[in-house]
Amino acid sequence: MLKIYNSLTGRKEVFTPIEPGKVRLYVCGMTVYDYCHLGHARVMVVFDMVVRYLRHLGYQVTYVRNITDIDDKIIRRANENREPIAALTARFIDAMHEDERALGVLPPDIEPRATQSIDDMLAMIQSLVDRGYAYVGDNGDVFYAVSKFEGYGRLSGKNIEDLRAGERVEVEEAKRDPLDFVLWKRAKPEEPAWDSPWGKGRPGWHIECSAMSTRCLGHHFDIHGGGMDLQFPHHENEIAQSEGATGEEFVNVWMHNGFVRVNEEKMSKSLGNFFTVREVLARYRPEVVRFFILNSHYRSPLNYSDENLDEATAALTRLYTALRGLRCESTVSAGENRGREFRSRFEESMNDDFNTPEAIAVLFDLAREINRARNVHVDEAESLAAVLKHLGGVLGLLQTDPEAFLKSEVGSPTRGTSGGVESDAEFVWGDELIEQKIQERLEARKNKDWATADRIRSELKEQGIVLEDSSGGTTWRRM
Repeated sequence: MLKIYNSLTGRKEVFTPIEPGKVRLYVCGMTVYDYCHLGHARVMVVFDMVVRYLRHLGYQVTYVRNITDIDDKIIRRANENREPIAALTARFIDAMHEDERALGVLPPDIEPRATQSIDDMLAMIQSLVDRGYAYVGDNGDVFYAVSKFEGYGRLSGKNIEDLRAGERVEVEEAKRDPLDFVLWKRAKPEEPAWDSPWGKGRPGWHIECSAMSTRCLGHHFDIHGGGMDLQFPHHENEIAQSEGATGEEFVNVWMHNGFVRVNEEKMSKSLGNFFTVREVLARYRPEVVRFFILNSHYRSPLNYSDENLDEATAALTRLYTALRGLRCESTVSAGENRGREFRSRFEESMNDDFNTPEAIAVLFDLAREINRARNVHVDEAESLAAVLKHLGGVLGLLQTDPEAFLKSEVGSPTRGTSGGVESDAEFVWGDELIEQKIQERLEARKNKDWATADRIRSELKEQGIVLEDSSGGTTWRRM
């Protein structure tokens, strides 16, 4: 049985969907004013993995991930760039989708945008006003009255009185309580605005997700996910808004992925250790980045470093090397013999709160068995290879042709013969030149010219090319 750690209860619970056989899942998406960073990449990959595994178990999943295309940061950036807000957000939505595809992330089933959901937000705000959970402040903004909602703080474990006592921000005159938060902002000059019962304005950030999630999935749905940084106040406020407006339970299971750290420090622009997805993909293969993210449990901190990415490159290479030269299509029986054992262990790991590090360890055990069998029992090796490819696919891994992966150019700059780094394309050795060098080495070995053979191997290695000799001949791969 699948067990998921529920942030709302602080424990792992057997997952039981509201509607048998169906799962409704909402994840807070990106605010599109800049390129996606590593934290966004983790959210994308983690919940893509969750959706893939739920579907592997046979669930019919409706996956919703929103886009915030109006907020203070977007307005500020558009003003800085002197470009229309719509042009700014369209550009970064396209960039987000490009990053998503590169990382092997499947698109969500529904991708609502805030600016296309204003009517839903207005209806929810009106309901909150009617039910006594919201009020119009003296400045024309509409605020949520936190004190009216019993149980505020239960998701984050925060006590409302402690929060109020620790509030150091000077209370706005328009607010009745320092913890109250804005639902609708009265229009300011030269800012986008929509008509509402409270005059022209635009929505606050928190109301967006409540309105979009309930419109797409209903008042009560199965799973809500996002980064740990959203647990408070964003998700706490979502619960208060949604349950205050509908009178129904909002979400059964809350999932939060851990923070991204860089060289054991919190990632931030002020520390100069802030990386966009594009900057990382310029140095490492996209599948390596995906593997790196999944090789840590989703709730644990993820520490980004060159060393960890290099280790991920070597590890994924070992898995692809096990598949190399073997027929591993679905026509090979993947459920026979020892394959069942590995499938069972894999699912046991994933059923334990999506424990991807343990599931990946099963893939490596499987790769070792393939390597043991490949020169003795080819049929068994190919059957196991089919299992490896299938289970890897559940995680969104190992779906590239092994030869293509092993021979593809690494995203990082090529190492030059002097030991320095060369980034120009002319220094990247193509397949034809590599094959020519291998033939020269084979001729040298045939003539027992070991010095020349060793020199060619070293020359190739300096260019990031690894040769692997076997009884079947010589193959190569890039480091």
